[in-house]
Amino acid sequence: MEKRVRLRFAPSPTGGLHMGGVRTALFCYLFAKKHGGDFILRIEDTDQTRYVNGAEEYIINSLKWCGIEPNEGVGFGDGPHAPYRQSERKELGIYKKYADQLIAAGHAYYAFDTSEELDAMRKRLEAAKVVAPQYNAVTRQTMRNSLTLSEDEVKKLMDAGTPYVIRLKVPRNEEIRFHDIIRGWVVVNSSQVDDKVLLKSDGMPTYHLAHIVDDIEMQVSHAVRGEEWLPSAPSHVLIYRYLGLEDKMPLLAHLPLILKPDGNGKLSKRDKSGLPMFPLNWYDERTKESYVGYRESGFFPEAFINMLALLGWNPGGNQEIMSKEELINLFSFERVNKSGAKFDPEKTKWFNQQYLRQKSDAELATLFAPILEEKLKGENQKSKEFIENVCRLIKEKAHFVNEFWDNSVYFFNSPTSYDVDVLKKRLNEQTGLFIKEIASAFSSLSSFTAAETEATFKATAEKLGLGAGQVMQLFRVSISGVGGGPALFEIVELLGKDEIIKRLNAFLKSNNI
Repeated sequence: MEKRVRLRFAPSPTGGLHMGGVRTALFCYLFAKKHGGDFILRIEDTDQTRYVNGAEEYIINSLKWCGIEPNEGVGFGDGPHAPYRQSERKELGIYKKYADQLIAAGHAYYAFDTSEELDAMRKRLEAAKVVAPQYNAVTRQTMRNSLTLSEDEVKKLMDAGTPYVIRLKVPRNEEIRFHDIIRGWVVVNSSQVDDKVLLKSDGMPTYHLAHIVDDIEMQVSHAVRGEEWLPSAPSHVLIYRYLGLEDKMPLLAHLPLILKPDGNGKLSKRDKSGLPMFPLNWYDERTKESYVGYRESGFFPEAFINMLALLGWNPGGNQEIMSKEELINLFSFERVNKSGAKFDPEKTKWFNQQYLRQKSDAELATLFAPILEEKLKGENQKSKEFIENVCRLIKEKAHFVNEFWDNSVYFFNSPTSYDVDVLKKRLNEQTGLFIKEIASAFSSLSSFTAAETEATFKATAEKLGLGAGQVMQLFRVSISGVGGGPALFEIVELLGKDEIIKRLNAFLKSNNI
C-alpha cells in the first residue's frame, strides 16, 4: 500500500513569517493537494527564549490571506496527531522517550559540560587553527560526558541534579549518504558532522530531535525546508537510522534560496527593493521595527502566490499567469531549481497588474469604493455605473487599486490647476481659440458619444487650420488638468456634455482666453 502524502509547514514563532517561509508553505500545499494528501501546520516552539508574542497568530493569518490553508494543525482544527505545538507535545513525554531509546542503544550520551567549559573548548580549537570548532567524535574525548566519565560519576551527577544535555553520538570517519528530491544524492563524511544536542537541560528537545519525532508520529511523507538546513541533514539521517526507523524517514527536499534582486546574497527581510518581504504588516516588538505587508501594499493574494511559486520553480513552457488550481496540477519538486532564484521587484508588480486586469469592472469598483469614500467625504458622489466605467478606463495603466485615485481624481473633481509644461508648449492664441470653438461646437451636439465628440473635435481643428495633434494634449489638460491618461473621448463621453463644457469654460477663464 502506497504511503499517504502528508507534508507539514513547521515554522518557529520567533517573528513575522518572511516570504521565504510562505514559499515553503506554498510548495508543501501545492504538492499535498496535487496528490490528494494532507497539509499540516505545526508550530516548532522548542526555543522558548526566542518566542515572540503574536507570531503564531501572524503565521495563521498569513496562510489564510494567501489561501494556502492547512487541513489540520494549529489554528486549523485538530487532526489525529494533535497537539501540534511542540511545547505541548513535550509535556506528553514524546521526545524524551526517543532520546532515551538512543541513549539505551549507545547512539546518544549525556553531556555535563558547562557553558564556560564549552567556551574554553572552542578557544582551544581556534588557537589550534581548527577551521570549524565543534563538539564531535574527537573533541568529546576531552569533555565531561557519559563517554569519558565512569558510570558511578555519571550517576552521582544525575542524582545531584547537575544540568546535562543529551547529544547524538556521531561515528568517526563514516560516509553518510542520502537522497534529496531536488539535489539528487548527497554524500557527507561524518567528520564534518558535530554531535548535535538532542535534548536541552530544561528537557526541551532541539529542532534536530523534535522535528524528526514529530515527522515520525505524524506520518509525514515529505520534509521540505530551505537549503540552509542541508548541512544538518546528515545528523537527521543518522537519527532515523539509530532509531531503526529509516523506513519512516520522509523524502527530503531542500529549497533554493531567494536571492536579492542583484543576485548577490540571500534576500533579507530588510531588503531595500521597495517591495514588502512579509505577507502582512508586521511589527517586531524586540527591535521596534515595522514591516509593510503585501496585503497592505495592495497586492492580490493570488498574484502574490503566483509570483512566489515561480521563484525557484519552473513548470516548463511560457505560461506565467496561473490559477491556484493550475499551480497544483503542474507542481513537482523535480522541477524546482537547485540554484537560488533572484527576486525581481518589477516582475512582482507586473504579476499584480495582470490579476488586476483580469478582475471585472464591478469587482474593481467595489475595491475602489472605500478609497473614494475617504477621499470625497460624501461630496461629488457618483453612481456605481460611473465608477465601474472609471475603473474600466484606468485599470490598464495601474498595478494596484490604491493607484486608482491619483489616476482618476479628475473624474470626480474638476481640475483646479493645469499641467504647466503642456501650457507652455501648447497654449497660444490659435490653440486658445480652438478651446473656445470646441466648447461652442460641443454645446450644439445632441449626441455626446465618444465617436460623435471625436468627429466634432477633428472637424473644429480642421476648420481652424490645425492638426488634431496640435490641440489634443491641450484639450486633455483643459478637462483633466493633466497631460496623459486613458482614451480621451471616452473620458469626454463619461463626464458628459454639461461637465465638459463647464470645464472648458473654467479653463478659458483661468487662462484669460
